[in-house]
Amino acid sequence: MKQENAIQLFENKKVRTLWDAENEKWFFSIIDAVAVLTESVDPNAYWRKLKQRLKQEGNETVTNCHGLKMVAPDGKMRLTDVADTEQLFRLIQSIPSPKAEPFKLWLAQIAAERLDEMQDPELTIDRALEQYLQLGYSENWINQRLKSIEIRKELTDEWKSRGIKEGQQFATLTDIISKSWSGKTTKEYKLLKGLKKENLRDNMTNTELILNMLAEASTKDISKAVNPETFEDSKEVAKQGGNVANVARKELEAKTGKKVVTELNAKTLLNQKKEIDNI
Repeated sequence: MKQENAIQLFENKKVRTLWDAENEKWFFSIIDAVAVLTESVDPNAYWRKLKQRLKQEGNETVTNCHGLKMVAPDGKMRLTDVADTEQLFRLIQSIPSPKAEPFKLWLAQIAAERLDEMQDPELTIDRALEQYLQLGYSENWINQRLKSIEIRKELTDEWKSRGIKEGQQFATLTDIISKSWSGKTTKEYKLLKGLKKENLRDNMTNTELILNMLAEASTKDISKAVNPETFEDSKEVAKQGGNVANVARKELEAKTGKKVVTELNAKTLLNQKKEIDNI
């Protein structure tokens, strides 16, 4: 089952979701849904008691719910109870909440939007823009981030055309590009920024994003020009593409006297933005 984890926002509250591409359905974290609907200080305990009561009543919905791995608050992938849209609709009926109806409408909208996006991929970008705005990112940063998604897609398409395999080979080439321009592998870069499972690009500054885009775009252009035949050839191309951005980084640092690659992450940047807005 090809799965895609995502965070959806309901009234600015995060709900972990997982898209099952094979069966074309969403799965939602029941704990997150309970937290939204009840505002309980301990949604885990609330769900345990509710689940026990529903099982005693012979509720089939609870019996059919299962666990999937999702990103936990500590950043690790942990097993959590999930429900598909239909199951969650039924569970909501057992949770007295003034937010039940708005939440049902939100669930229906999420399901419909995904089907729309499968027909029109541009909608995915529009919704990503909306979610980044809701999280507090600046429009300038968002524009760079969306452009970086486009450039990354062009690069991975080029890799696929060369027979590069998704997974380990993609990760290896990505690390080479990152190391060549920033001096750090993806893992080292995330450690610098204090990240665990968070997306590295979502935690880059504008300048970091731009240079990372330059590295990936250069790798794609060089690959198209030299037509690498083997994985080893593509590794050399990745080094060359990353080095293009490395030259730009070093020149910029020489002019400004400031490091481009820093420990700044999204939380820090967004807090700084809030402080400026409040002045």
